[in-house]
Amino acid sequence: MAKEVRDRMVDGAMVLLGRRGLHATSFSEVLAATGAPRGSLYHHFPAGKDQLMAAAVDRAGAVLVDALERCAGARADAVVAQFLAIWRAVLTRSACEAGCAVLAVTVATDSAELLSHATAVFRAWRERLADLLEQGGLGAAQARSFAMMLIASAEGAVVLSRADHGIEPFEAVAQQLLEQVGRMLPPEAAA
Repeated sequence: MAKEVRDRMVDGAMVLLGRRGLHATSFSEVLAATGAPRGSLYHHFPAGKDQLMAAAVDRAGAVLVDALERCAGARADAVVAQFLAIWRAVLTRSACEAGCAVLAVTVATDSAELLSHATAVFRAWRERLADLLEQGGLGAAQARSFAMMLIASAEGAVVLSRADHGIEPFEAVAQQLLEQVGRMLPPEAAA
């Protein structure tokens, strides 16, 4: 039961970070969103808000990596399509009001520890994407470089779509990324 309450608070904080940002995500907001009792905050997160936010960033990182595992062994263009589908779903389910919890923390924190968590998540995403892209037909250096560009481009496209209150910026970037990875695939890997 205690783990369930903690998990619910971490998941709630992750969602709130993606929707409202770091500074607008308070303990009170997390409690209201999750229905968790106030005492559970101090029980599970005795070090305070940063401890909860770090757990939410870590969870956001794990959720995306887990979603990418469906692509293991797929061609590089399918990996890119899946990565983009994850972010498209975030935008469409939220009517372009939610974005990336990890980015929200990265741009707003003054905590070295929180920034370290965000850095580790972005690094894990890059490494896993690079591995999947390489398995999917790209050369090792090409896969590493494209993984970084894919993350940066998708994150920027999510931000633009949120600002624009529409998915058009995201779709434009997604189309360019898919076309680019298609050109990068060797002829024997392309369908």
